[in-house]
Amino acid sequence: MKRVLILTYYWPPSGGSGVQRWLKFAKYLPDYGWQPVVYTPENPEYPNLDHSLQNDVPKSAEIIKRPIIEPYSIYKRLVGMKKDDRIHTGFLSDKAKPGTLEQLSRWIRGNFFIPDARRFWIRPSVRYLNAYLKSNPVDLIVSTGPPHSLHLIAKALKKRTGLPWVADFRDPWTNIDFYEELMLTKPADRKHHQLEAAVLRESDKVLVVGREMKREFSALTSAEKIHIIPNGYDAHDIVNDRVPDPDPFFSLAHIGSFSPARNVPVLWSALAQKRKDDTSFAEHFRLKVVGSIDHTVRKGIEDAGLTDALVNIPYLPHEKVIDEQRKSSMLLLVVNQTKNARGIVTGKVFEYLASGRPILAIGPPDGDLAAILEECKAGRVIDYDDKEGMLNALENPVIADPVMVAQFRREALTEELSSSVFQPLTSSGF
Repeated sequence: MKRVLILTYYWPPSGGSGVQRWLKFAKYLPDYGWQPVVYTPENPEYPNLDHSLQNDVPKSAEIIKRPIIEPYSIYKRLVGMKKDDRIHTGFLSDKAKPGTLEQLSRWIRGNFFIPDARRFWIRPSVRYLNAYLKSNPVDLIVSTGPPHSLHLIAKALKKRTGLPWVADFRDPWTNIDFYEELMLTKPADRKHHQLEAAVLRESDKVLVVGREMKREFSALTSAEKIHIIPNGYDAHDIVNDRVPDPDPFFSLAHIGSFSPARNVPVLWSALAQKRKDDTSFAEHFRLKVVGSIDHTVRKGIEDAGLTDALVNIPYLPHEKVIDEQRKSSMLLLVVNQTKNARGIVTGKVFEYLASGRPILAIGPPDGDLAAILEECKAGRVIDYDDKEGMLNALENPVIADPVMVAQFRREALTEELSSSVFQPLTSSGF
């Protein structure tokens, strides 16, 4: 069995979307002849915890945990957070306006912690892993980001060892939706772009999750070295002998953090109109949000007169999230309203498709998400301002074709990763 060193910040007990991609790859890689060797922090700052995900770690995996220095304890003290408080991702906030200290902290994070707050882990990780690999050889190195400091660890290891290196981008780097909120100076912005270009240039393969990201990265490196492997769903998570009872009301469910970029005032207006026009809908409708809600979203819901219909469920373990999806009448998927919106395909879309529930998808009608829904015969993506389209989707739900959805099973995607990316890099011709 060949060995692959996987550098990842997110690993159980981390919850949320960041952990899913490589946890599931690692789960199925042994079936295709690869032993995962996972390098991850010993004391990370995770937004959410989900200890149940430990069950997906294969017994053959070797897990290496090393201490990391993170500046978030200082940040928490500055903004008045408690030691055990969790820091939201993507600048989601419960406050109407960030305080001066919070804004200052963002500026410091963007301009002094490049590429991110995990930069202090790069040098000690390179020293440790360089020594480790001399007595514990591997065939391949994989880094996954964000955080992109993991790519810089892999970049240095490749230079020292000559091992083939795959750089996996779950999200863009300089084109990520909150990049402008980092308040970067020109030198800091230039440094981010330089590091991004170096990772794309020096890695042997680049993995991305969609066509738009491949198009963007092709301007910085050879398109031939960029391979698209989307996120997916684990069929073993959807246990058919544990089908939950449906919600006793018409539930439109959003799973995951409801960030400000996902606030859609036209949707709130459409829902308010339907409640006004349809007394039965008004009586039975619930807007179910599983996860954190930004203050701008709450304000939009309140202004539309929908507060009484809002059901906010705090963060849940992944298996319970799956149950909430399957209980719901319809699932709400909103693409962030940012300049990179056409390339955003959130990981949860594949679990949405596999749930057997209809989806109300809002975003660019010509983006990567629209292509996936069309391929799976799951309806269309409705533009942010298309009120009539939203009302029509509510009244005429569409359920995806399970045969087409099956191509996004984690097992199938792992097989593709092994045969199309790993094997060519580790053949004798490399």
